[in-house]
Amino acid sequence: MGIWEIVGGSLLVVCGLLIVLFVSLQSDKSDGLSGAIAGGSDSSFGARGNSKDEKLASVTRILVIVFFVLTLAVNIFVLISNH
Repeated sequence: MGIWEIVGGSLLVVCGLLIVLFVSLQSDKSDGLSGAIAGGSDSSFGARGNSKDEKLASVTRILVIVFFVLTLAVNIFVLISNH
């Protein structure tokens, strides 16, 4: 194992744990199918979500993008180092 594989794998683990943490911190929006059929209780026109949830969702989105790019980069480094 090369140093890049170890560093990349460690970063992937940390990023994955952060994704799990930020997803678990978001509030539960479990209206589910009943909320979609009957209409949600907070479905007023132009209503905005909780700013904390919006921030957590945007951080989660960024972490998922970083995780995806990091996964591609680690795989490319492994392919290059094996040739």
